[in-house]
Amino acid sequence: MDKNLPGKTEDLNSTFARIGVVAPEVLGLFDYLEDVPLWIKDVEGTYQWANVPFILNFGLKTREDVIGHNDFELCGETLANQYRIDDERVLKGEHIRSRLELVGRFDHTARWCVTSKVPLHDAAGQIVGNAGVTRPLENLATSRERNSPLSEAVRYVSEHYKEPITNSDLAKACNLSVRAFERRFRAAYGSTPHDYVRRLRIRMSCSSLVFSKNSIAEVASEFGYADQSHFAKEFRRAMGETPSEYRERYQ
Repeated sequence: MDKNLPGKTEDLNSTFARIGVVAPEVLGLFDYLEDVPLWIKDVEGTYQWANVPFILNFGLKTREDVIGHNDFELCGETLANQYRIDDERVLKGEHIRSRLELVGRFDHTARWCVTSKVPLHDAAGQIVGNAGVTRPLENLATSRERNSPLSEAVRYVSEHYKEPITNSDLAKACNLSVRAFERRFRAAYGSTPHDYVRRLRIRMSCSSLVFSKNSIAEVASEFGYADQSHFAKEFRRAMGETPSEYRERYQ
């Protein structure tokens, strides 16, 4: 539990131990929270548990239809890569609170939700996964959150990530000044708009590297890079290896 929130993790563990509660029994209560999906993933992004609202959101029948699968299988490449960007931050120990994002659904649509994620630790204190919970935006009470202008920036990035995107473009979509937009985006997403777009673009290119026969230069051009050298440099910075090494490893 975040140290800035009331109550510490050790307090919760002590309570469980004192009254003999088995933690999974408490977790099972989330099955009864209508329209509030909750999930647990391992470090690879594979689902290890999900509550009933999560299962219903994706039109599945049982928890077994979720466990062992990942976001790419459940909600498509664009959304999955956006989720993975946040997961990587959480796996480094960061807590994400009230992230505004699109969440996929069983009918291949997506709706705006507010998502929070926390890292999960083993007995030795090592991060072994993350857990998250999300709520549909229309169910929230405050009109300020419901009408958050940053939703338009996320939508714009999702639709135009292959094209050159400037902060001016995103600020205009949000009806904000560039300075106000940059400040609010950094506060909400923990990075500059440029870095967010760059990471998403690199993650989206991974699929083309693995599943297409296009050359590295063609993949670079497809995802908006001026040349192969620039693409390779950005890819290595984000993924820790060159595009060629990544392709060879997965093919």
